[in-house]
Amino acid sequence: MNKIISIGQAAKLLGVHVQTLRNWEKSGKLKPDSISPGGTRRYNLEHILQLSGKEIPVQGDNRYTVAYARVSSHDQKDDLKRQAQVLELYCAEHGYQFEMITDLGSGMNYYKKGLTSLINKILNNEVKRLVLTHKDRLLRFGAELIFSICEAKGVEVVIINRGEDKPSFEEDLAKDVLEIITVFSARLYGSRSKKNKKLLDRLKEAAETDR
Repeated sequence: MNKIISIGQAAKLLGVHVQTLRNWEKSGKLKPDSISPGGTRRYNLEHILQLSGKEIPVQGDNRYTVAYARVSSHDQKDDLKRQAQVLELYCAEHGYQFEMITDLGSGMNYYKKGLTSLINKILNNEVKRLVLTHKDRLLRFGAELIFSICEAKGVEVVIINRGEDKPSFEEDLAKDVLEIITVFSARLYGSRSKKNKKLLDRLKEAAETDR
């Protein structure tokens, strides 16, 4: 990259006023790459992006960042909004070109619409970076499998908060565990309920006999 930008564009990328760049020039902190006879200052885009800490585009790389947020139930929609806001702010601060994917469903559900879309994008080499607020927002169990796919596909994984400091952590986990119990209960008392009931009755009789 060797793109030259104006002093106004450089100031915007750095989040400062144009006069600040002029002051930096006087103090020697930041020199323009060129000054025209008329006094127009130009800066190298790559240099400015490095100073700002923002992402430097790679020529020919059309991949982008995906920010993924999830909650387990409808009554946690406010938390979903908060997650999305945190992700948007983080991506904007780092200058990422990103797409937001939100999901509503248990961390035990591997077939959520958003998660399926995310996996397909990764497998299709569309994703450069995956950003999460917490590891378990992706999946409660099995997130490492998705991370392994990311590694194989050259996708960077960014977890903003690595600790389990979410206020709703216990409540969220309880809902996921309840879902497991519900699923197994349904299977236990489903089409084979008579057989299972007989088995339970035999075990009960055996336990009473041993007393």
